[in-house]
Amino acid sequence: MASGATSRSEDEESLAGPKRGPAAASGAVPKRRSSSRFIKRKKFDDELVESSLAKPSRAKGGAEPGRCSGSEPSSSEKKKVSKAVPAPVAPSPVPAPGLAKRLKKSKQPVPVTKDLGRWKPADDLLLINAVLQTNDLSAVHLGVKFSCRFTLREVQERWYALLYDPIISKLACQAMRQLHPEAIAAIQSKVLYSKAEELLLSRVGSGSQPSLDTFQDLLHKHPDVFYPSRTAKALQLHWQLMKQYYLLEDQTVQPLPKGDQVLNFSDAEDMVDDSKLKDVRDEVLEHELTVADRRQKREIRQLEQELHKWQVLVDSITGMSSPDFDSQTLAVLRGRMVRYLMRSREITLGRATKDNQIDVDLALEGPAWKISRKQGVIKLKNNGDFFIANEGRRPIYIDGRPVLGGSKWKLNNNSVVEIASLRFVFLINQDLIALIKAEAAKLAQQ
Repeated sequence: MASGATSRSEDEESLAGPKRGPAAASGAVPKRRSSSRFIKRKKFDDELVESSLAKPSRAKGGAEPGRCSGSEPSSSEKKKVSKAVPAPVAPSPVPAPGLAKRLKKSKQPVPVTKDLGRWKPADDLLLINAVLQTNDLSAVHLGVKFSCRFTLREVQERWYALLYDPIISKLACQAMRQLHPEAIAAIQSKVLYSKAEELLLSRVGSGSQPSLDTFQDLLHKHPDVFYPSRTAKALQLHWQLMKQYYLLEDQTVQPLPKGDQVLNFSDAEDMVDDSKLKDVRDEVLEHELTVADRRQKREIRQLEQELHKWQVLVDSITGMSSPDFDSQTLAVLRGRMVRYLMRSREITLGRATKDNQIDVDLALEGPAWKISRKQGVIKLKNNGDFFIANEGRRPIYIDGRPVLGGSKWKLNNNSVVEIASLRFVFLINQDLIALIKAEAAKLAQQ
């Protein structure tokens, strides 16, 4: 047994010796790292080279069992290993998703100018034509209506960018080429008039009434002066505008009178009567007032439509309540919290809902979930007697006597009406009922 154990240990040492030998001999070659993930990633180029070199080294180690683990490799082997095996390259870390988004955003090109998006192709075309006509950026800023309100500095910067910035000028030209011909014609019709054009128009007399033929002759005589898109109608409108502001050659502006007249602005301001000046219109305020007026009229209209429903008035009962009756109240159904004034010969009792509107909503007095939507009807007959008809499922108690559904009962003065634990006292306006009985008796005699 001892000899068997010793032989086994010798065999293990002899097997372990060649395995450790190549690792010690190659010294510079580290142990290849394997991935711990379930799906292995693809190998990089350096790892492929390393694995291809590691297999022959193992084979050599097995073929030379005589070399021990402690022996050093020869100089030629060291050179081969140093030339063939490169240094291990650490795998590049995978960036986090948030970091990747930030890197993508940082790679986006920086906008060339701040106001590139505000300037539309129509604005650029209008700016170019207006500058070519007037040669004055300040006049263009004052006289041209762009799509946005640009300052004089913004107009100047845009003009210089179109002239000297190749990227902006290229983008602007591409955008202007894509404009519709009708849009281009509309833009060209808004181009400012040059000084030479206004000079020719000012020579037309203010006393005459020139026709379209007169301005058409001007266009034919001076085609090099007028803008190509000018028409006789456009010239006539501009001439009328010049005449209005006394800009024609035969027109003169009257000088200010001298003497005791007002010559400066401060004196004129002192003489102005503030009461005669009109207030500046506030569109926001006018809109709010219009909306409020419309809302009030709508509410008045709704009240007028619901006027026939106000046959029963509901008052809250306080310590200092008004008298129960007035000249229009026939009877009062008085509860603990509210009182219902009966002002018509027939009223309905019950629980009001969105789809069911009634005269007396008993939910105002207390919990009415046990009450039917139309619990009963109180009527006044011609002889002056009040009757209550039960039209609900639950009984109505009159002075302790139940009135079942479909039956009627007479109501007297100070009768106690109990509907689903809600108690009321029925009070009759005796004076008004006496007058009604008297009129009924007169009609019967006639």
